[in-house]
Amino acid sequence: MTEDDVLAEFRAAEALLEGHFILSSGLRSSRYLQCARVLMDPRRGARLAEALVARIPDDLRASISAVVSPAMGGVICGHEMARALGVEAMFLERPDGVFELRRGFRLAPGQRVLMMEDVVTTGLSSKEAIAAIGRAGGVTVAAAALVDRSSGAADLGVPFFPLIRLDVPTYAADALPPELAAIPAIKPGSRAAA
Repeated sequence: MTEDDVLAEFRAAEALLEGHFILSSGLRSSRYLQCARVLMDPRRGARLAEALVARIPDDLRASISAVVSPAMGGVICGHEMARALGVEAMFLERPDGVFELRRGFRLAPGQRVLMMEDVVTTGLSSKEAIAAIGRAGGVTVAAAALVDRSSGAADLGVPFFPLIRLDVPTYAADALPPELAAIPAIKPGSRAAA
């Protein structure tokens, strides 16, 4: 699947949004990919996950025995990645502000895990998820995401495989360009802005 194919999937789902968006990191952007919307169609989610799995080297892919993703945004794409890999899917929650496995999910000591996100912007949530996997006994051998918005700057400490890189400038709230400042800001994600 090419970058144009991936963007076509987002456009077909009306998930490529234009406007003034407040990202989970607190940064602002003029474009937003609404992954929840693109994953509404299970067939589309399966296509995207299969394309992403194909980007992971065979030896690494064969070593993964579970996919763990942060709730909320990563739950569906994590499940689809687990299906495409033929392994179990689990998700992390933040009941007290810190990611942890709940609902009876557990990792075997040393279990090799793929951490799956919907979107990586700064990498902060991904690093928090990787730390939680480690606290639960797992070893994160790779990370993946549908979208890398970090312009390649996110260093997660493990090999990182995004399906697409979307290089859209982000801005601090007090450093907006005039055309963005003129548009009311909305918060489309699942987490309160930082």
